[in-house]
Amino acid sequence: MNVIHSYKTIAHSTESVVFKERKSKFYGYAFPILHEQEVKPLLQRIKESHTAANHVCYAWQIGAQNVSYRANDDGEPNNSAGLPIYGQIQSFEVTNILVAIARVFGGTKLGVGGLIGAYKNTALLTLTDSEIVVKDLKKMYRLKFNYPEMDLVMRFIKRNQLQLTKQELQLDCTLEIAVPLKTAAAVTSELAALRNVTIECIDETL
Repeated sequence: MNVIHSYKTIAHSTESVVFKERKSKFYGYAFPILHEQEVKPLLQRIKESHTAANHVCYAWQIGAQNVSYRANDDGEPNNSAGLPIYGQIQSFEVTNILVAIARVFGGTKLGVGGLIGAYKNTALLTLTDSEIVVKDLKKMYRLKFNYPEMDLVMRFIKRNQLQLTKQELQLDCTLEIAVPLKTAAAVTSELAALRNVTIECIDETL
């Protein structure tokens, strides 16, 4: 099994791309996400922006090694919207992303084939218009130590260009750092050699 060290996603939100098909308008949006809980508020924002939209269909994917995803037709015929959108997410090989499309009906029915093509093309245009970037897969670690070790630990973090995500300074010190997966073994080995510093793996993150 190959170990994945990086993944592709979008750098920032992309909104909105418009695709027209027989007077219907399809408004495409893409958002970088890390958690499923982010999806509902983003969909609500789109619905508030397009009060005339009959459907807001979407697909999302989260994760690089343990992938989770969902595709939703939002009242369109089964598999005519969500899956074509998700197919483009797969085609662009991106993750940690939500692609949503608001459809404003133009008075002419498109049929299942027409809908599939329209949602696919809108998702394609939306992702083409997005800035796709490669990010390192990271692991989160918690470091605990006393104040005399603070300077040593901070110099280590700076030297290795690690991301400090959280710090608590009370009777002792607790820091949380994000370490690129590709260097995690070397970094944790060096950290383990530091006196009076304990290290604990919290979780894998993106």
